[in-house]
Amino acid sequence: MKRHSVMEGDGQGCQVMIMWLRFLLPPQGSLEVSLSQPTRSSSGFPFSGWLQREMRGCMKTPWIRPRKYWFVLTPDSLDYYSSNEKGARRLGSLVLTSLCSVLWPDKQLYKETGYWSVTVFGRKHCYRLYTEHLNEAVRWVCAVQKVIDSKAPVQTPTQLLMRDVEVSPCPEILEQIYRCNPILRYTSGPLYAPLLPFPYAPGPRSYTTLRDEAVKLFNSLQQLESERDPVPLMQGVLQTCLDLPPLVDEIYCQLVKQTTEPPAPGGQGDLHYWQLLTCMSCTFLPSPPVLRFLHFHLDRTENRFPASEMAKYACFIREALGKTKGRECVPSLEEILVLMQRQEMICTVHCPGAPACSVAISSHTTAEEVAQELVSRLGLSQSPNLFALYEQSRRREQPVGSATLLADVLTRFENLAGEDREQDPPCRLCFKHYGFLDTDNVPRDSLEFALLFEQAHEMVLRGYVPTSEETLQTLAALRLQSLNSDFSTHAPFPRLEELFPPHQRAERDQRLRGRLREEGASTMAAIVEKWKLLQGMGRPEAMAAYMALAPAGCGTGAALAVGSPDTPLSLQSPVGCGPQRLWLGIGAKAVSLYKPGEPEPLDSFCYGRISSFGASDSSTFRLSVEDRDLLFETSQVEEIAQLLNTYLTSAGTQRLPQPQEPPSSPPTSEPTVLPQGLCTAAGPWQLRPPVGSSHS
Repeated sequence: MKRHSVMEGDGQGCQVMIMWLRFLLPPQGSLEVSLSQPTRSSSGFPFSGWLQREMRGCMKTPWIRPRKYWFVLTPDSLDYYSSNEKGARRLGSLVLTSLCSVLWPDKQLYKETGYWSVTVFGRKHCYRLYTEHLNEAVRWVCAVQKVIDSKAPVQTPTQLLMRDVEVSPCPEILEQIYRCNPILRYTSGPLYAPLLPFPYAPGPRSYTTLRDEAVKLFNSLQQLESERDPVPLMQGVLQTCLDLPPLVDEIYCQLVKQTTEPPAPGGQGDLHYWQLLTCMSCTFLPSPPVLRFLHFHLDRTENRFPASEMAKYACFIREALGKTKGRECVPSLEEILVLMQRQEMICTVHCPGAPACSVAISSHTTAEEVAQELVSRLGLSQSPNLFALYEQSRRREQPVGSATLLADVLTRFENLAGEDREQDPPCRLCFKHYGFLDTDNVPRDSLEFALLFEQAHEMVLRGYVPTSEETLQTLAALRLQSLNSDFSTHAPFPRLEELFPPHQRAERDQRLRGRLREEGASTMAAIVEKWKLLQGMGRPEAMAAYMALAPAGCGTGAALAVGSPDTPLSLQSPVGCGPQRLWLGIGAKAVSLYKPGEPEPLDSFCYGRISSFGASDSSTFRLSVEDRDLLFETSQVEEIAQLLNTYLTSAGTQRLPQPQEPPSSPPTSEPTVLPQGLCTAAGPWQLRPPVGSSHS
């Protein structure tokens, strides 16, 4: 077992170290060369040729005079010599291992310099090769990549020891492995190389190489020991792992190392490591070899420290690993705090027409699970309609997919709250109807009818109900009657925007604001006059009248899906006329087209006439109606398809139209699972016929 014993911080092992000893380091800096046509040498090496090398110097002398060198690609390295004569002095060498990488020629660099580049990355250096011909650059790339691919995978001492620990035949040998190999145990010193192998290549975006980031993260972990408030630092480590997924296994190994035989088991520093390990287990799932090693570490900790805080964290982590499937966001600051205490979060869900509900959730709770709990808690289990959660703000709302983790949604809310959101306030979670399948038989004195009423009013205020201004004023009067009963000068009076949809385009025009105030006063006076005519009408009657009056009604089985009140659909005419601006309504029985402000549809397509539907690409939704194909440009293709599929499935159609997948686009992120979707705004849409089609 001592064969794997290495000095602290050594991340590559003896075999690789021997290879590094053969590496004659060139002068500091990266090598930039201009290559001639590659040839095969008489000695059998794959490639060789004269190259122009330029070397970056210090700030005062950025470039030295270029010189020719003889470059040779061997089965083990890329070398350069003073000449091509026998016995010429080797000036530098880049040893090629399975961790090396080579970049393909960069078109942008060719446009700027007239040269195609080939960059080869080694452990500490990189060679930049240049040629005027693309085919020559490609040949060098392929040759270098072939040598790299021929190398056996590099295994670090940590990987070899993980395997030894897994197959250890008895406890005595196991303890000897830990005793003889400091790389497996806690250290207060720095880490000079990663515990796992990483390719020698630049990192994405603003990050350095994965090797350097791994070492930086270990330094961050060590800071946890003395941090009074470790939460921001923990979130930073988690964010780096989310941005750089290859580092997930590395951080798991580093945390296992630092929680193995620490100087003060159960102390503050040790518990901070366990708390970060808890957050990791609720966010990322490691690879199978690291997962087995982690489970072994958890079992060993529970056996050595039963009933301790470390054992409790180990038990929590084991259960979390069995549920974790990956996250879209790292845990919020609030989630990290509750995970540090091994507790659940309290999530507030708003219900139109009912008090807000507090629901206990974990890092693994989905939107569908919360929606089902609220359906049961609010006594809606017998309703034929569907319900779902929505992310809602004053100006927009969107569905929460059934498989979406609510912890990710709360993290997004936290991020939005930290930004300047003057144009659109932060979101909240709402529980609402998803599909209006049968609203006629909902009892007027039930909680569900109150939910329907409030949801209908929201849709009216957002401008999603096509109707006349006269009808909108009557709806506003009925709303006042339901809130305050009969007219009274002493009754609380809501703001106009809480009763009547705003004129959004006028609000954005500074010159029309004065006119808007005048129109608002006139509209409010008309609403009050209509309110006075409702004297003696009770709240249930006012609500029922409101629901009956709302056209394409939110309470009559239709759900509108429009661009926005001032940006409806654009229907392009096949004969070259100007585009028509239309709204689209998706209901329980049909899909309809509306002129803005008109309650009656221009055209309706019952589901029996729809032959197929689906995504033509990521932003185009196709609806095939008999001999016509209608194409909608929208940012919510999936939501439209899910809503249509919901109504078709619920209606029990004999032959369901099949969703069409675009031939070149990736599959949707998740299958259609009920309840899921949105029956309101679907972004600015454009409806256009394909070439050769015609419709009125």
